[in-house]
Formats: sequence, C-alpha cells, structure tokens
Amino acid sequence: MNLLLIGLLLFVGMHSIPMLAPDWRGHMVARLGLMPWKGLYTVISLLGLALIVIGFAQARQAPILMHAPALALRHLNSLFTLIAFVLVAAAYVPRNHFKAWLRHPMLAGTALWAGGHLLATAWLHDYLLFGAFLAWALASFFALRRRDVRAGMQVAAGTLAGDAIAIVLGVAGWAVFAFWLHLWLIGVKPIA
Repeated sequence: MNLLLIGLLLFVGMHSIPMLAPDWRGHMVARLGLMPWKGLYTVISLLGLALIVIGFAQARQAPILMHAPALALRHLNSLFTLIAFVLVAAAYVPRNHFKAWLRHPMLAGTALWAGGHLLATAWLHDYLLFGAFLAWALASFFALRRRDVRAGMQVAAGTLAGDAIAIVLGVAGWAVFAFWLHLWLIGVKPIA
C-alpha cells in the first residue's frame, strides 16, 4: 500500500501545481528552462504513475474489504464512466458545448470516473486510488474555473459537429475499454 500512496503523492502532487502553486511553475521554468522543467515534470509524473500501478497491483494481493456495494451502483458506475469518456474526448475536440460549458471537461470526466468507481467498489485500495483522483479532480476543476473567470478567459463557442465528434469518440473509447481493455489491463470485467 505504501507504493500506491507514494505514487499518488508524486502523480497528483505534480498535477496539483497549477492549482496550489501557479507561480512556482513560472519560477521553475525561469530557473531551469522550459524543456528541462517539462522533462522533470514528465519524469516525476511517470514515476508516480508507475508506482500507482505497481502499488495498486500489490494492494490487490491483500485486499481489505470496507463494505459490500449494491449491484445497482456497478451499473451507475458504467453510466458515469461512459459520460466521463465523452468529457475526456471533449477536452481534445475543438468547439464543443461540453468544453464551452465546463471549461475543463477532462477534470469533470476524471471526477465522474473516480466518483463512480468509489460507489461501485468496496476495497481500501480502491478508496485510496479513486478518492485521491476524485479530490484532486474536483479541487482542480473549481480552482482552474475561478482562475479562468478572474483572467477573463474566453472559450470558443460549441457547435453540434464538435458535440457529435466528442460523443462518438467518447462512446467508442468507452465501449472498447469496458468490453475488452478493462479486463485485459485491470483484470476485472465491468460489463458482464
């Protein structure tokens, strides 16, 4: 469980810099240069991600059950995850209403994904992983939205074409992951 916690601290910590210490990034870029800073950021983030994967796998070998979730929550998680995939796709598709409305659809999608998994799972290692991502995504979402409003940042207006592309890409990504990749990568079949 220690590797999972260290990995979460590194990964979530690096990704929290824009929210917690926005000026520190600028200071580090001025001190190190843009590319060395990006390299350091990437190395620490990848190290954190690797430790999360290894630590999560180790924690699954000696799981601690917290409660027994209702089967209906598993189905609700599938819906939350489907919406999350659409929102993550919307972060990359230009001119869609999801991005125009939310400003940070990837963070909203991450929060839905993590929240849904918290409802549907019952193990301590799941609580740590998904709870950390939920807390980070929500805190970042609201902090960055406030920052955008203060800065007067404008977001491109959405179009139906942008919405359609985000929805098609998100649903396709969700289907591939839910029906094939989740079992192969995680060892759990979310849709039986």
